Amino acid sequence: MGRGIAHIIPMKRHRSLLLLAAASVFLAAGFSASGADAEAGSKKAQSKAQPKVYPTFGTIERLDPALDALIAPGAVIEKLVGGLEWAEGPVWNRKTQTLLFSDVPRNVIFEWREGVGTRDYLFPSGYTGRTPRGGSPGSNGLTLDAEGRLVICMHGDRLIGRLEKANAFTVLAEYYRGRRFNSPNDLVYRSNGDLYFTDPPYGLEKGNQDPTQELLFSGVYLLRRGGDVVLLTRDLAFPNGVALSPDEKTLYVAVSDPARPVIMAYAVKADGTLGEGRVFFDAAPLAAGRQGLPDGLKVDVKGNVFATGPGGVLVLSPEGRHLGTINPGLTTANCAWGDSGSTLYLTANTHLCRVRTLTKGRLP
Repeated sequence: MGRGIAHIIPMKRHRSLLLLAAASVFLAAGFSASGADAEAGSKKAQSKAQPKVYPTFGTIERLDPALDALIAPGAVIEKLVGGLEWAEGPVWNRKTQTLLFSDVPRNVIFEWREGVGTRDYLFPSGYTGRTPRGGSPGSNGLTLDAEGRLVICMHGDRLIGRLEKANAFTVLAEYYRGRRFNSPNDLVYRSNGDLYFTDPPYGLEKGNQDPTQELLFSGVYLLRRGGDVVLLTRDLAFPNGVALSPDEKTLYVAVSDPARPVIMAYAVKADGTLGEGRVFFDAAPLAAGRQGLPDGLKVDVKGNVFATGPGGVLVLSPEGRHLGTINPGLTTANCAWGDSGSTLYLTANTHLCRVRTLTKGRLP
């Protein structure tokens, strides 16, 4: 096991982190997001706003009649935001009734609100260093803890951080056995407060050939409430999205490996560690002719898996049967339940979009 580091990021090393949250408060005054084709308005304007009609695009492909019980016939994909660079990591904030999502290359977290649009929420969001760098430096996966605090996979800083009310970050995990992570990518909380996360090399400027890489493998980890970091598996080439079944007895891990694009399922033991994995869904036959690889995924209350992959969001039964695909015609990175739990938000390349569903998912 390694040890997570739970401390407030010191001014000397990460002064910009202590400032960036203050910047988010400044932006919260109502400034609109740069680069996104979003609308902005005051709370007064929001209360008077008429329901917005959003453009629709893409298709919902129905392969099994069982899909009709999850997504109504006639449901459409609504485009909410465009003009992003690479959208990722959506999460619904129940307290504010807004969606937060990452734009990884821009190093920004945006906030989207119905009837208002999109504004900058946090900048920088994943890389706070002073030396300019390329690649994918910004935040990726986002979630909220039991107290509603935002927990962030910070690609460029190679850690998992928690945004505090005091306008500072607490580092939850940065090292495994004294070696820095590659770039934490996605994460999910268990109801007891344990945190599962993946650590592929996508945030490193040169990937697995990056000279700063300290862990020569990509891992799936468990961060215990007490701070211990447990390596669960190092056998997956590019572990990416991660999600738990409704009973928390199964952990799903998407593998973005072009040579073996699969979604794995692991039995969760009583202590939170994993049993032997099995292939839940093999996306290789789809990957041959469609854009995308297994990436982010979420599970509804009945155990159906909504997993981004070749062609969009693959809707899979609890047994791994492919029921259909939500296909926006764009490489789709991630998805998240929002509103009352019956809306699935999608981060699809340069777009944020959504689909109304008949099923529900658990909100963080």
